[in-house]
Order: sequence, then C-alpha cells, then structure tokens
Amino acid sequence: MADERTFVVVGGGLAGAKSVEALRDKGFEGRLILLAGEDHLPYERPPLSKDYLKTGEGLGDAFVHDQDWYAAHDIEVRTGTVVTSIDRDSHVVVTATGERVGWDRLLLATGSSPRHLDLLGADLDGVVSLRTIEDSDRLRGALVQDARVVLVGGGWIGLEVAAAAREAGSTVTVLESLDLPLVRVLGPTVATVFADLHREHGVDLRTGVQVEELVGEDGSVTGVRLADGSTVPADLVVVGIGAVPNTALAEDAGLEVDNGVVADAVGRTSDPDVFAVGDVANVDHPFLGRLVRVEHWANALNQPAIVTAAMLDQFGPEPELPFFFTDQYDLGMEYHGLGDPEDDVVVRGDLEGREFIAFWLRDGVVTAGMNVNVWDVGDAVKGLIRSGKQVDRAKLADGRVSLENLT
Repeated sequence: MADERTFVVVGGGLAGAKSVEALRDKGFEGRLILLAGEDHLPYERPPLSKDYLKTGEGLGDAFVHDQDWYAAHDIEVRTGTVVTSIDRDSHVVVTATGERVGWDRLLLATGSSPRHLDLLGADLDGVVSLRTIEDSDRLRGALVQDARVVLVGGGWIGLEVAAAAREAGSTVTVLESLDLPLVRVLGPTVATVFADLHREHGVDLRTGVQVEELVGEDGSVTGVRLADGSTVPADLVVVGIGAVPNTALAEDAGLEVDNGVVADAVGRTSDPDVFAVGDVANVDHPFLGRLVRVEHWANALNQPAIVTAAMLDQFGPEPELPFFFTDQYDLGMEYHGLGDPEDDVVVRGDLEGREFIAFWLRDGVVTAGMNVNVWDVGDAVKGLIRSGKQVDRAKLADGRVSLENLT
C-alpha cells in the first residue's frame, strides 16, 4: 500500500537537507516537504568563514544537492518560506503567508542565529555578523588592503574571519573579554597556541577588555569604544560572540526547551510526533550521559541518520562523538570529544611549533583530543575516548608509543 503520510522538515541548512536525503534512503515513500527560510537551496556553512570568504569561489560545492536531485527524489523544497507557528493539535505548520501545511511527523532543523550585541551603535552600517551567503559576500567585499577590521569576540568564527582579513591585507583588531580567546573551550594551554598564532600574523589581540559602545558618523561605524575610555578605529566591525538556537517555534508550540529543543537520544522531543536535529537540538547523548547541543558541521551531517530512523520507527546508528575543525593561516585542526577547560591537558608533539596532539583527561580518562597539523589520527583519538579507560600520561605524551596501544 502507498504511504499516505506527510513528513515536514522545517529548516533549510545542512541538517535539513541530509534529513530528507536520509528519509528517502531509508525507504520513506510518503510526501516529503522541506521548508527553507532562505532563498537558497540548503548549503553547508563552513566555507562561508573559510575558502569562500577568502576567494569567492567554490560556492557551488557548498550546496548539499541541486534542484534536479530534489525533483528526482520527489522532495518538495520551498525556499524563502518562513514558518511562523506550529499547531501540534492539528498537526499543521503555518507560514508567513498564512499557508497551513499538514504533517504526520515534523522535524525541526531550524539551526541557530548569531548572538547580537546589545549595545548603543550595534545597528550602525558596517556592523555585521556571519551566518549566510550574503553575510560572507558582504564581508569579502569589505576585507581589503588596509581596511580597519575589528572583531568583537575571539571564538572560532571571529578568529577565522580575523585570519581571512589579515590574508587580505586588512588591519585587524580582536577584542576578547576573557584572558585568552577560546579559553572556555580549550583551557589556557591550548588557547595560548591560537593567541600566539594570531599575534604572529599581525593581529592586535586585546584580551580582558570590555566593549562599551560602537560609535559612528552619518550612520556608519567608525570605532569601538572600550570600558577604559579608549576607542579602536574601525571601518568594519564583525560580531562573533556566539550563537543562540532558534527555538521560538518550539517554545510557542509548548515543546520542552532548554538551551535548544530538548530531545532524547534519537531526537524525539516532548511531543512524540515532533523531532529535532542539528544546531537547535539539545540531545541526550548516550555515551556522554547528558544533554549535548552541538553547533558544528559534523553534527548536522551525521545526526540526521539517527533522527530519521526514529521518525520511521527504525533503529539508527550510534551517535558520533562531537567533532569540529578549523583552518587558520597555516594551522589546521580537528577536535573530537567533549573536554572541559578544567580537565588535565597532555600534549604529544611540538606545542610551540604547532604540530601536536592535545588530550584532555579527567581522572586519567581521555575526554577529548585535538590534532593540530597532525593528520590521520582521528580514529585512534576517538578510540581512546570511547574506551573509557585510564591511560598512562607518560605514554600518552610519548610519540613513539602508538595511540592504538593505549587502549
């Protein structure tokens, strides 16, 4: 018998696109609708702060699928379609045009949005964030020789933009409120590596500073005023102070929300017919033993296989460990697991030369590993984490000892 059910996916990012792909791959033959708020087909976001930001090339490779693929798989993709509410009782979503779209099962892939500065002058022209293709295009046009670029926030996006700006010849200042950029994620030992990297490339990295307001003339930003009364001149201010999950739809619909849409290990929310995936999902991770919300590309790529299996009442794969990567200047990095900045850090390799593997340990057990300019060690690092075994610190630091032999 034909499957007469309708599954609706709200959100046109990587997680949404991989979810409709997975549903078809797993045999779902019913009606499948993807509602994307942007005017583009779903695309991957890492190039926006990396190669595409620097060169303006390769955007075509960022799109998950082309229009012909969606048509061939009988998937209705509606771009530029903003969902404004969810009626759980009627199993309907309502769009900004008033259209009501019915569903038997609903998947929220609404992602996250850049956190905005709540300061005077934050609405001036030349104050930008980075999330969309249009944001990346605008930034690239402004990253020119001798442009004065100020980054508010020293997180991953801020530092990647800083690197792109320096490579374009811009004068770059990074303003970070903590003692080191990334210290809340990496702890001081490894965070210092990134601080030194940017300073060596000419970035004016100012730590322990507070931004008071953004100042401007004729509606355009001209500088950033700090708490000490000084002003950093700016032609462009890039705000990179984190992201917030897009939970408004879920909240208004009465779903459980806490730092994202709360879901079980397979993405099922407090409503058994509504699921969540990607940046917006705060999922009970079975290996980590707690709720985890991951905003990185690999999660949007891998999590849909788990969630869509549950939507079809099938068994899916085991959840992956959190993973993210960055490229800044000549530094490439991969990070597996979920360490704590307070965890003990053991380094294998050359920390100062920026060719090393760092391990985070809690009670002698590896919680996370980061390989910097060292490649093809991801599986071994993940094996150490998943083993849950205490490891010998001296052997962990000794590059002559195989990582596989530590488990």
